Amino acid sequence: MSSADKNLSVFTVDNLPDISARRFALVVAEWNTEVTEALFQGAYDTLVKYGATAENVLRGNVPGSYELTLAAQWFAERPDIDAVICIGCVIQGETKHNDYINHAVAQGFTTVSLKTGKPVIFGVLTPNTQQQALDRAGGIHGNKGDEAAMTAIKMLGLKETINK
Repeated sequence: MSSADKNLSVFTVDNLPDISARRFALVVAEWNTEVTEALFQGAYDTLVKYGATAENVLRGNVPGSYELTLAAQWFAERPDIDAVICIGCVIQGETKHNDYINHAVAQGFTTVSLKTGKPVIFGVLTPNTQQQALDRAGGIHGNKGDEAAMTAIKMLGLKETINK
C-alpha cells in the first residue's frame, strides 16, 4: 500500500511510562484553525487515553506558528510542566514565507528543549496544500496530533530510563 492511501499515525505503545502525574502544555496556533483544532483534539485525546488527567493538560493559544516558540519557552520554564507539545500548520504559499517560518520554528523548539531539558514536540504540519493538511489532521493519513502526544510520552519515558 502506498503512503498516499495509508494511515501514517501508527506507533507502538509498549512500555509507556505512567503519565498520570505528569503535566503537559499544548500550545496551539490559531492560524489554519480547522487543522490546528483537529491536531489539538488528537493530541489531547491521546494524552488522556494513555493516562494523563484532564487537569494536567494545559492549553495556550498563539496567533500563528511563528509564535509557538516563545509560548513553548514560557511553558517549559514552568517547573510544573513536564513536556510541551506545539501544534501548528504552515501551508506552502506563493512565496517562501513558509520556509522561513518552518525553519525558525524548528530551530526555536530545539533551542527551548535543549535550554530547559524538557521535550518540546514539533507538532507543526508543513504541507503543500490545505487538503494535505486535512489528510494529516484526522483524515486519510491519521492525526499528527496523536503522534506529537505519543512522542512527548515516549520522551518522558526515555528520560525516566536514563535518570534511573
